[in-house]
Amino acid sequence: MGKIIKKGTTGNAANYTTRNQALKRLQLKLEEFRRLCILKGVHPREPKKKRQGQGKTYYHVKDINFLAHEPLLEQFRTIRSHKKKIVRAKGKKEYDLAERLKNITPGYRLDHLVKERYPSFIDALRDLDDPLSLIHLFAVLPAEKRLKVNNTMVQKARRLSLEFQAYVSRTHALRKVFVSVKGIYYQAEILGQLVTWIVPHALAQHIPIDVDYRVMTTFLDFYEVLLEFVNFKLYHQLGLKYPPNLNSHMEDAATGLMAVMHEMATSTGATGLLEASAPTPNPESKVAKESEKRLSTLKDKMADLTEGDAEEEEHPRDAEAIDDAEEDMKVVIRDEHGQESQETHEEDECGNLFKGLVFYLGRETNRESLGFVIQCFGGKAGWEGEGSPIEGSDPSITHSVSDRPNKGHRFLSRDYVTPQWVYDSINFRVLTPTEGYQPGMKPPPHLSPFVDNEAEGYMPEYADTMRRLQEASKSVNLDAAAEVQDDESRGTKRTLDNDEDAAEKEYAAELAAEIAGVSYAQSLQKHEDEEEEDEEEDDEKSDEEAAPGKSAPLSGAEADAVDAGILKGSYLLPRKTRELYKAMQMGSAKKKARIEELQSKKKQVASKKQKK
Repeated sequence: MGKIIKKGTTGNAANYTTRNQALKRLQLKLEEFRRLCILKGVHPREPKKKRQGQGKTYYHVKDINFLAHEPLLEQFRTIRSHKKKIVRAKGKKEYDLAERLKNITPGYRLDHLVKERYPSFIDALRDLDDPLSLIHLFAVLPAEKRLKVNNTMVQKARRLSLEFQAYVSRTHALRKVFVSVKGIYYQAEILGQLVTWIVPHALAQHIPIDVDYRVMTTFLDFYEVLLEFVNFKLYHQLGLKYPPNLNSHMEDAATGLMAVMHEMATSTGATGLLEASAPTPNPESKVAKESEKRLSTLKDKMADLTEGDAEEEEHPRDAEAIDDAEEDMKVVIRDEHGQESQETHEEDECGNLFKGLVFYLGRETNRESLGFVIQCFGGKAGWEGEGSPIEGSDPSITHSVSDRPNKGHRFLSRDYVTPQWVYDSINFRVLTPTEGYQPGMKPPPHLSPFVDNEAEGYMPEYADTMRRLQEASKSVNLDAAAEVQDDESRGTKRTLDNDEDAAEKEYAAELAAEIAGVSYAQSLQKHEDEEEEDEEEDDEKSDEEAAPGKSAPLSGAEADAVDAGILKGSYLLPRKTRELYKAMQMGSAKKKARIEELQSKKKQVASKKQKK
């Protein structure tokens, strides 16, 4: 007879434990246990068979063993005993002692948890979506004692968010922006990783009472440490000092991101970082003597450099040749690394979208969001208020951004647009026509850049129009770049005045058509229809010349019959595969019904416009 095994001591039942059993083993309170699980990344599990009952929370035994060896356990116990001393002092009416104990309450650090959960820097970047969203949320929350949200948390969250935005702005890493009811969605590409986060609108926040803010603040404690590590690493790669010193005058003027960008622009770079971290040398050491010897010859080297600069001024052609050679070397380096070349090209495209454009933001616009995205794409921004680097009457302003019609003086040298024009130009990577974005007019639909229209099977009309405009812009740029490359290879210097004149004439004709009542989409559609007619004629000719044995496309009835045969044959598959096939068919049917619904709505809107 074999050994009798007690029920529940082996197998699946022994691999899971309830939350109460875990609390008894770790000797923690429920609040401390929740905080520890959040910091360590431990979550409840759902066993196949719940031996202890259905209404209980289960954890894996390996996870509890993992928590039992955490150094934070001892620190939590120390904090708990210290709080008991404060309560005891208050009970004895020793308020001075209670105040002193409260000021020396022990804390804990989470640096080792960040290194433990994210062994590499890329792992931290991949998991940066939720930390950024939560930190941006706390950056706009009001400080309320009853919600356990104090002013220190809010200020630190705002500082970290501005530091990250300053890095994204400096490296031109922003890729997509979408304004929704929940907030503003951003997506940036950092070291090849896509990071997406949401920023709440700059409005008075409604604070719900039924939310456990202790859990949120626990997540915030860990996310703040994680983002500090990430910001330090990113700034260190650029050779910048971290944390940057904020400009107090600009911060008092509520410029936000501009205060951090001002510090980054005036930073000493990698030299300043090394000087701040380098130890003071011993004057009697050998290294110090060699440094003094080098410094003594510094004046002679500076004189040689000055003579070299004078020679370059006398021979400007040689200097231009050197610059051209450096550019050629950069091109060779980019071509040797395919992935880096693609990322660099996208970074240049985003960084030069608003190059040379100066925006003046109205008082009612979201100044922080617009200033952030404009700087990310190479533009300059000023605003109506204190701390603006640009006055409202500056002649260099090219675009005035406002939500309300301007009833005062209008400058003929600038375009007046709504904030949506900025976001749409960013998403489509082309400067969209400003005629449809005039303040006071109904703007075009603000389409989400996170939706793949080709995968969804439905292309909105405005998205199709902007796609054609984008392709036309790219083709013009590619043709111009090809001609410039041919000119450089032949050693001649030709200009593109004729092409520019043709483009200006074409744009003038399109603009005149729009003024006459023909929209830009209709003109492009007409041109495309003509091309499709030519292609259909070519296809008909090719079909006539084709072999007679070639199969014709299936009709609707034949296609339904084929689908019915496939569905009937699917019953021969295993049950799991058959259920998966049915789920795929249901998803395709829902997608098809959604497309048909959108198309019917589009036809109804078009018919209403024709009636008007």
